[in-house]
Amino acid sequence: MKSPLITKKVFAWALYDWANSSFATTVMVVFFPLFFKQFLTPDQDATTSTFWLGIANGVSSFVLAIMAPWLGALADRGGKHLRFLAAFTAIGVIPTAMLAFVGVGDWQAAAVLFAIASLGFWGGLIFYDSMLVTVAPADRLDSVSGFGYAMGYLGGALLLTVNVLMFAKPALFGLASPEAAIRASFVSVAVWWTLFAIPLFKSYPRTAERAPVAAGSALREGFHELLRTFKDVRRYRPVILFLLAYWMYIDGVNTIMKMAVDYGLALGFPADSLISGILMIQFIGFPATLLFGALGDRISPLVGIFVGIGVYAAVTFYAVFMTTVAEFYVMAAAIGCVQGATQAMSRSYYGRLIPPERAGEFYGFYNMMGKFAAVLGPLLMAFTALLTGNSRMAILSVAVLFAGGAIVLVIAARATRGVTPPAGLPETSAG
Repeated sequence: MKSPLITKKVFAWALYDWANSSFATTVMVVFFPLFFKQFLTPDQDATTSTFWLGIANGVSSFVLAIMAPWLGALADRGGKHLRFLAAFTAIGVIPTAMLAFVGVGDWQAAAVLFAIASLGFWGGLIFYDSMLVTVAPADRLDSVSGFGYAMGYLGGALLLTVNVLMFAKPALFGLASPEAAIRASFVSVAVWWTLFAIPLFKSYPRTAERAPVAAGSALREGFHELLRTFKDVRRYRPVILFLLAYWMYIDGVNTIMKMAVDYGLALGFPADSLISGILMIQFIGFPATLLFGALGDRISPLVGIFVGIGVYAAVTFYAVFMTTVAEFYVMAAAIGCVQGATQAMSRSYYGRLIPPERAGEFYGFYNMMGKFAAVLGPLLMAFTALLTGNSRMAILSVAVLFAGGAIVLVIAARATRGVTPPAGLPETSAG
């Protein structure tokens, strides 16, 4: 008999996804690209603003990619995953609120604040993801991972709906203009993120934290743990192959997520139609991710990952020929069916390959690959748009990442079967 899915600690953990997804939807995907392109850089052409938006995304991802494995090792060494998560939450929340006060045309300051807030968002996921193997029963790893993402979709969608209403009818909320509504939405995200993070900070077991470690010792020991983990990862072929596959295909997922609104604006679609499409993704993503999580428990998370990659590859080619808003909605519906599933099943599949007591270290590598991927994708689109002057060619450049990821994932799945992990890594039946 399977363990119950929703327990107090699982719900509190999933509620953090509800909290921080407000940044992913309202800020990262919808309103910051709109704010940046229409209010901060109105005199620049579409390809130039796309370039600078890609740079802001890419730089923050690169900084985190360098730090991620070491941060995970440091958190494991001191048993302070929750404290690190709180610190990165603050790094995300504070600059998000400050975006509301950026001066008109001061796009450089906005780009810096957005990059710092993104660093807080993505950095927090290192510690949040590593908590999965602590809060989830062994037989519910996939469904709990899916539940977290599903809660994120629902929470992000609800706040985004309010923010969209603020943007469409600012007078109803006592706001002077759509621009004022966007600025107010940044503050609402900061409040929402903080408020719904509290249950996890209050309920996560304090016994998970070990004896305090001096700052200097923690730095040295964190690097030693990192080197040990790197040696283990290199010796266990399925882990390194999966990380390579993940690096490629999640790059495409993150790039499309971050650049979808920017791409639609470059094609001349109305902003309100693009926002409606993003809301479709969120509301469709909630039940779809729950479904894929249940299937992962019963069949294999690999099935969900491969379905997601296939749909994304098809969407990439479809987007090249897209000419109407109705076609954008079709694309949004397809993405909504698989976006959360691809992310959730990747997280839980990786959790099956690693030792729970070193989850921070191994999820540090996992997030490092995801962040290095987030460097390549936006920059690939940015430079393709700049060199060709064609936003359609920019989106097409992402297809190679899905193809490469699928090929390597097949190799990784075959390598997992019948392989005994090296010392320090658990036996796995992930395939």
